[in-house]
Amino acid sequence: MTDVGRSGFKRRTRLAEARTRLLETDPVDRTERVPLSAADGRVVAEPVDAARDVPHYARAALDGWAVRAEDTFGASDRSPAVLRPADSVGPNAAIRVHTGSELPDGADAVVRVEAAEPVGGDVEVFDAVAEGANVAPVGEDVAAGQRLYDPGDRLRPSDLGLLKSVGVDVVKVVAEPEVAVVPTGEELVQAEPAPGEVVETNRLTVSRLAERWGADVTRREIVTDDAETLRAAVERDLTRDVVVTTGGSSVGDRDLVPDAVAELGEVFVHGVALKPGHPVALGRVDDVTVVMLPGYPVAAIVNAVQFLRPLIEHLGRMPRSPPPTREATLARKIRSEPGVRTFARVRLERTSPGGEGTAPRDDSEGTEPRDETDDGLEATPTRAGGSGVLSSVALSDGWVVVPEAREGIPAGETVAVENWEYNE
Repeated sequence: MTDVGRSGFKRRTRLAEARTRLLETDPVDRTERVPLSAADGRVVAEPVDAARDVPHYARAALDGWAVRAEDTFGASDRSPAVLRPADSVGPNAAIRVHTGSELPDGADAVVRVEAAEPVGGDVEVFDAVAEGANVAPVGEDVAAGQRLYDPGDRLRPSDLGLLKSVGVDVVKVVAEPEVAVVPTGEELVQAEPAPGEVVETNRLTVSRLAERWGADVTRREIVTDDAETLRAAVERDLTRDVVVTTGGSSVGDRDLVPDAVAELGEVFVHGVALKPGHPVALGRVDDVTVVMLPGYPVAAIVNAVQFLRPLIEHLGRMPRSPPPTREATLARKIRSEPGVRTFARVRLERTSPGGEGTAPRDDSEGTEPRDETDDGLEATPTRAGGSGVLSSVALSDGWVVVPEAREGIPAGETVAVENWEYNE
């Protein structure tokens, strides 16, 4: 027995150092071909070129009359060009067209409908047009063979529409990292809890977060606090890329997960200088990364965001961007411990005239980080500690990150509130 859990936290690793060590592993090298309907959020694995021009025919860019441009030269309100309606374009002929219509053979321009008027059996044109006017040429949007996406690009719904328009129906993408989520703890239950029992929530929360971040997740049943059973649970999922355990990561008598992992491989981080959730542990067995999250729900969420999300993005070759933030004035002081990065949950409220009341939650899904300055926002801490109080994070609008070098943040200071639940 390596007794990792009972050795205590002699040293808490800085968050940045722990994350760097966590990401010292190769990304997933598996790929697969998926239809466009399943490609949203997936990472391109090979170059994608357009299979055809868009548009694939010259088309009218607006409603009007298809003409030969030379037949309109000199046209004006006082001296309109007189053309004849026709079924095909020839000298001094015009054909009625609508936005998106194919440009008739012989025509090289479109006169907008407002600049022409049927008079008797003719069409009078009041504006001269140049060749190509109001015409979308072949390949104006995309040219056949044009490079659209390179390996590493992450597809969005608009990208799927573009790919379909150019004749691409299937795309080769990086396989999603495979993650197994294993809740541990003999006190956990899934249904109504008796005294001394706790409803297990981490599997649901962590699994859904991992799926949102781009992982293929396997959910396991609760594993009791038994060394042999815990080892077997980790070994069972060594075919995955990542094993995530929840609970049993601290230094108590029943915190056996780090010891179990150390016996199978290595634990390279145990205890990180962050709050809430410093008893997180990180390890590897063979080539599989093991993320050992604390059992308290808020601590599990904080550490999942700080470690599991970047790991999934790294393994899946996904581009990373910082979370969007909103600036607000701090309503009450946030206390923190020097040398520890603190994640203080806050609620946002509007305080400017005409903007009283709770601010709407920011559910941004853009790929670019967004920083908003809003003088009418006030951030009120819900709780600085309390890593077991799930409502403090579920009912918050984000958190304020207090860096290691600071000892709290005073009331009245402008702070950045991270929307940690943002989607990409």
